[in-house]
Amino acid sequence: MPKVAKERTAVEVKRLTKLGLHAVGGVNGLQLQVAKTGARSWILRTKVGAKRRDIGLGGYPDVPLVQAREKARAAKELIQQGIDPVAERKALIAAQATNKTFDECAEQFLIKKTTEFSNPKHANQWRNTIATYASPVIGKLPVNAVELPHILKILEPLWQEKTETATRLRGRIEAVLAYATVSKYRTGDNPARWQGNLDAVLPKPGKLKKVQHHKAIVWQEIGPFVQSLRECKGTGAKALEFTILTAARSGEVRGARWDEIDLANKTWTIPAERMKTKKEHTVPLCADALAVLESLPRFQDSGLIFPGARGGILSDVGLTKPIRAIGSDATVHGFRSTFRDWCAESTNYPNEVAEMALAHTVSSAVERAYRRGNLLEKRARLMADWSQYINATTTVTGKVVAINRTMA
Repeated sequence: MPKVAKERTAVEVKRLTKLGLHAVGGVNGLQLQVAKTGARSWILRTKVGAKRRDIGLGGYPDVPLVQAREKARAAKELIQQGIDPVAERKALIAAQATNKTFDECAEQFLIKKTTEFSNPKHANQWRNTIATYASPVIGKLPVNAVELPHILKILEPLWQEKTETATRLRGRIEAVLAYATVSKYRTGDNPARWQGNLDAVLPKPGKLKKVQHHKAIVWQEIGPFVQSLRECKGTGAKALEFTILTAARSGEVRGARWDEIDLANKTWTIPAERMKTKKEHTVPLCADALAVLESLPRFQDSGLIFPGARGGILSDVGLTKPIRAIGSDATVHGFRSTFRDWCAESTNYPNEVAEMALAHTVSSAVERAYRRGNLLEKRARLMADWSQYINATTTVTGKVVAINRTMA
């Protein structure tokens, strides 16, 4: 009959520092191993079938005596059921090695394909488009679990309104999933494939009815436009510059009041009644936005920051006039789309930071429940970077593109 080891206490175990294996009792075969380095770890010496196994149970003191005994008993129960804990652990590790998320596969794909891009910015555009539209839906999902309904959830909101963006996005998702399949991270058909797949449930891009658009300066041209705008005189030009620098809506800026500005904290708090979402919204003010405010006079008979000629609220036309004076057919609202496209194509800011900067409503109830802050510090950095990008751009082409009206 095998000798039963004395059941040691936690204090006794703590004192075990001699090199070698020390039986601690409580569970037959449980021992504390002291290495030459002085490191200590738990070993369960037992038999699995006809084979002798030394099963590691973790390091000491991270795994205390009580927990080591529990793990040892659990391992022995598995053995009694005919399960080899060591083999099971190896199988789990092997499974985890191939259980990649969509985001992980997208990043691996980009690392491998970066050399194929003619311009380094293309990789960032790829990454930002995936992060903006695909990651919120399937980013954390195991790539082998991505199916057609997920792809439709991503594409359908964009397909009619931002067709070009949606078609590029579809191709990029298809490429990532193809990479995952070849890499043995998933099996089966590619749910983002167009021919014989999505073409059966989505209208052909070329056949879609043209939708009305807000025209916007392309984000690459926003700097030259603002430089020209700063040469324009009048309240409307100042209000438009402030609108661009804050990515705010026209009505929010035209109705802005001095008592909403906190110069000490560099913020502008718009009350709920003037917000489209009917929720109070705090806007971080970059240095250039503050400079616009500092350049403006204050009138005793009006609390408005940008009053009209008669002292009332500035009209929409007041913001449009400087755009036309510069020679552009862009719209005031289009500058929000310019900002949003810059965020997606030229930065690595998370999608939710850009959406909150635009005061958009968060998409799902679950997302809203877990995101109760206003990300003010991150948004402040974003708006400072936006201002810095505007000031750094110098090439003037006057190019204008149409951006979807639904970008509210």
